[in-house]
Amino acid sequence: MLIGDEWWRLLPNGVTPDAARILWIRGLRAFADGFVALLLPVYLIELGFGAFAVGAIITATLIGSAGLTLGVGVFANRYPRRRLLRAAGLLMAATGVGFALSIDLWPILIIAFVGTMNPSSGDVSVFLPLEHTVLSQSIDPKRRTALFARYSLAGSLLGAVGALAAAIPDLTAGWTGLGLPDAMRIMFVLYGAVGLTSFLVYRRLSPAIERASSAPPAPLRESRSTVYKLAALFCIDSFGGGFLVQSILALWLYQHFGVSVSMMAAILFWSSICTAVSQLVAVPVAERFGLINTMVFTHLPANFCIMLVPFAPNLEVAIALLLVRGALSQMDVPTRSSYVMAVVTPEERPAAASLTAVPRSFASAIGPLLAGYLLTVSTFGWPLVVGGALKVVYDLLLLINFRRVRPPEEIDRSG
Repeated sequence: MLIGDEWWRLLPNGVTPDAARILWIRGLRAFADGFVALLLPVYLIELGFGAFAVGAIITATLIGSAGLTLGVGVFANRYPRRRLLRAAGLLMAATGVGFALSIDLWPILIIAFVGTMNPSSGDVSVFLPLEHTVLSQSIDPKRRTALFARYSLAGSLLGAVGALAAAIPDLTAGWTGLGLPDAMRIMFVLYGAVGLTSFLVYRRLSPAIERASSAPPAPLRESRSTVYKLAALFCIDSFGGGFLVQSILALWLYQHFGVSVSMMAAILFWSSICTAVSQLVAVPVAERFGLINTMVFTHLPANFCIMLVPFAPNLEVAIALLLVRGALSQMDVPTRSSYVMAVVTPEERPAAASLTAVPRSFASAIGPLLAGYLLTVSTFGWPLVVGGALKVVYDLLLLINFRRVRPPEEIDRSG
């Protein structure tokens, strides 16, 4: 049954069962990412690791994700997408079990590198290019931004619930007398269970997801220059974002204000709720003002907010700034995904999705290591200032370079 195409409805008109399954599993995976992103730095501190070691482990997760995503981009046209998605689900299951069983630095570093752990509030994993390709071929181009907004919305809403679930170890430890690290290990096992569930759902995807058009998936050709330029700009954004990943932000709140895990969970929950609402609002805004304008002019004020957080005189002001930032910072996510899929040919989409995601993952991997070092020197919050400033640079360069490169549907609307 088709669902009404108003921007605010749960699914836009014409969504296929395969796309609905992708949205459902995106939300479930975001739930798991929501609690591990917050628990990971606290868990590592509880095991006795310092801020620099925490940053190194987060860096390992992002570098490993980038390598896997690059492999998908290079070889996606050689293997069925269903097989690759199922393999990613099994890897996620193994990652959760591995983290639950490991307490020493080197095993944790290795598992972080080869696994799917996501310390960010967004999706920077191997799942992203595959799912983006499936979604982009399952909907009319005029509704593509609305579908990507639902994809981001599912991530934000369930990620918010996941952040709230990060308080479970605190409650469990208080009720049962179990040590906090042991209570946290249960959550890593839950993360693995989500990976296994993803595997089972991916098994139900139909053969229709394997090809977007009569032409087979291809490496970049006519869109190469555009994609490479976008990838370079996304690197700047992600390098800045690496200083601001959820795990680093949680670590700074933990060190600077001494807030409990339960309080951090509440802060990140409401920030994610603001983000979820904004991603729906991004659809009519993009239809009115264009994808590039929406990306830039919502992102800029969000970055200024995060730069002001370290100067907040108290926790209340810091929370207010984080909530405003949450309401603006992710409106560029569905619009960015839609824009990349719009400015390349259908057969180039798997390569474009991967080659714009991989540099972002590599670039963001450097930030946590540097942020961890900065937090060993000072608790002021330099990572937030540096990360926000880099993102401002990205916004301005994106506007300068792409304000005249419009998707086909925007050209059609203007006549």
